[in-house]
Amino acid sequence: MSTPHPVVSRDRWITERKTLLAQEKELTRLRDQVARQRRALPWARLAQDYVFGTPDGPRRLTELFQGRRQLLVQHFMFAPGWEQGCKSCSFMADHLDGMAVHLAQRDIALLVVSRAPLAEIEAFRRRMGWHFAWVSSHGNDFNRDFHVSFMPEDRVDGEVYYNFRMTPFPQQEAPGISVFCKDDAGEVFHTYSTFGRGVEVMMGAYSLIDLTPKGRDEDAMAYGMEWVRHHDRYESPAPAATSCCDRP
Repeated sequence: MSTPHPVVSRDRWITERKTLLAQEKELTRLRDQVARQRRALPWARLAQDYVFGTPDGPRRLTELFQGRRQLLVQHFMFAPGWEQGCKSCSFMADHLDGMAVHLAQRDIALLVVSRAPLAEIEAFRRRMGWHFAWVSSHGNDFNRDFHVSFMPEDRVDGEVYYNFRMTPFPQQEAPGISVFCKDDAGEVFHTYSTFGRGVEVMMGAYSLIDLTPKGRDEDAMAYGMEWVRHHDRYESPAPAATSCCDRP
């Protein structure tokens, strides 16, 4: 690795670091402000109680809160008939098992939802060694209602409604994160969703990569996250450079 950066004295380094620290603190304060605005968003009552396929049989969304009031859902790109789930969504999901026990202490349940049939989900889950709750929306309208699955009739002049606007999107599935809350009466409310690069909140590895001198080092790649592989495939020959999802 070449070193294009200037090499300075320790005192000069401390001065430069303090300048950056002031910007980092400003960013932290802004992030806290945005988080407060996010929590203040109004809620939308769900019009229906979707039924999902689970290893324990059909379950309604109201039954998937695992005894908690808040539910955080990863919309995982995995369509019926796909050989495997999206590698970028898998990168996200690799973070979940370690977080689940801690989120549970803050009244938050984790749930992953894909449109693939449950048998295909379970086979891929076993391969990846994951333990988090993962259910199938095959046969219901959950994915389509939350604009992460697109039928041919959803496309208008090559665009679909994704990330709260009409935009070109090359795939039939898209990534996202949605949050729900259940009240004392058992009613479920949609409180928040984020798509596109918003899903990076679930990619803790990127936050650490961003601390390093090379950073993400993705500028010369055909698309962002081209380097990401399923965690059991990094030692295999590199696949063709095709993206399972773009992140507008």
